[in-house]
Amino acid sequence: MSTNLASKLRTGLKPQQFIDGMEKNQEQFLAYYNGFEWESEDDKEYFDSLNNRDDLRCLIVAAEWCGDVVRNVPVVFKALENSGVPVEVLIIEQNYDVIDQFLTGGGRAIPIVVFVDTGGFVLGHWGPRPAKVQAVMNQFKKENPDREAADYNEKIQVARAEMGRQYGEGNGYHAVIVKELRDLIESF
Repeated sequence: MSTNLASKLRTGLKPQQFIDGMEKNQEQFLAYYNGFEWESEDDKEYFDSLNNRDDLRCLIVAAEWCGDVVRNVPVVFKALENSGVPVEVLIIEQNYDVIDQFLTGGGRAIPIVVFVDTGGFVLGHWGPRPAKVQAVMNQFKKENPDREAADYNEKIQVARAEMGRQYGEGNGYHAVIVKELRDLIESF
């Protein structure tokens, strides 16, 4: 059976409400948001063309305290800004029932960007980070399954540093997210 999130539609925060309500990381979030630029005119035109589709809705499970939310959600907001696709943010602490349907490697990881149709049926999802960056965490978890191991915290810091390197300097990763979102949306 398909996952249905109809009960969550129109219950989340609009993007501007989420930004305005941020008590943590707002400055960094806005730096990524305001630093967004389309790498490809074709991608911009594609997302703008979504105005012709009234069957899509976007729910983003997020929290202001999460570094991946701060890096990645501004890109999602910008990509969908002129698309006509309604976007809502569901705060994770109030929506464990949603995030638990989209676990990453068995755990809760955000942001998760979920596209649904007008009836709330899930069409697809993206997140919590670009595939190349997520691959680092997947490898770490595979090699370090015991969270209680003496060297776990030390090793996860190394993995997080590598994830930072995979994101790279500046906003170059924005185009990667745009491509991954476009590929996803084109699949339904």
